Amino acid sequence: MFITWPAIKSRATRIEFEIPISKTKRFWDGLKEGEIYSTRCRSCGGMFFPPVADCPDCRSSDMEWVKLEGSGVVEAFTHVVVKPSSFQGMEPYSIAIARLEDGVKVLAWIREAGPTDVEVGMKVRLVVGATPEGEASYWFVPV
Repeated sequence: MFITWPAIKSRATRIEFEIPISKTKRFWDGLKEGEIYSTRCRSCGGMFFPPVADCPDCRSSDMEWVKLEGSGVVEAFTHVVVKPSSFQGMEPYSIAIARLEDGVKVLAWIREAGPTDVEVGMKVRLVVGATPEGEASYWFVPV
């Protein structure tokens, strides 16, 4: 006798990851203190954001922390109207890639600007704050 399970059209799946942050803890602590940090390789001079523990260019682990001032210019952007499932409860939003004067490119949300206000070449500042859930985060605001 062959028994089958009832037909299931879909099943919710939840995946949780534990990501070790010991080598980038300064970045997370900095956000809580209202500061944003990047890393620079002491061997080859490469700057990285988000911070990395090991240089992807020369493979050195000799990294130093660099506090970012956060002024930059938008190089690319998009307006998100069709949102991923985890953002369904949110209003449409905009995200951008900006080149900071500090020497790194950063991907972040843009706040305090409507969709028609955002454009390539727009000056922005990277700021730190808290998400509605209370987590430390960062985003751009127009200058």
